[in-house]
Amino acid sequence: MPQVIGRQSRMPVVHAEEGARLERAHIYLAPPDRHLLVKRGGTLTLTDTELVNFVRPSADLLFESVAAVYGPRAIAVVLTGSGHDGALGVTAIKQRGGTVVAQDEATSEFFGMPSAAIKTGAVDFVLALDEIAPKLVGLVAAEALN
Repeated sequence: MPQVIGRQSRMPVVHAEEGARLERAHIYLAPPDRHLLVKRGGTLTLTDTELVNFVRPSADLLFESVAAVYGPRAIAVVLTGSGHDGALGVTAIKQRGGTVVAQDEATSEFFGMPSAAIKTGAVDFVLALDEIAPKLVGLVAAEALN
């Protein structure tokens, strides 16, 4: 997966490693069959605890950990996917003042995850896939000014 996503990104895309620290302008993916969490100080941790929403890795666990660490600076993006993983996590992001973006139905191959997130009422922006990156750049730039 890092190679597939890496072809579309100018940023390095890697599988997260236990104990690694988040670096700016990097994309971290959960390794297969491991939950990815962010701890205080931007340290990554991996776990193989039970499935959440029938999946591992779980977007809910990742988003909840990001919400706890970054509060109003957190941004969650829910892209195409089946099921409802991520819906609880986006609620946690929103409750702590963060921002939530979901992919629209027209550009989603599987609209289950974005739809479940949207139904929570926690989504700030529903965007076509090609509109998400520019929105993220704008959100991060606005945060840098604050």
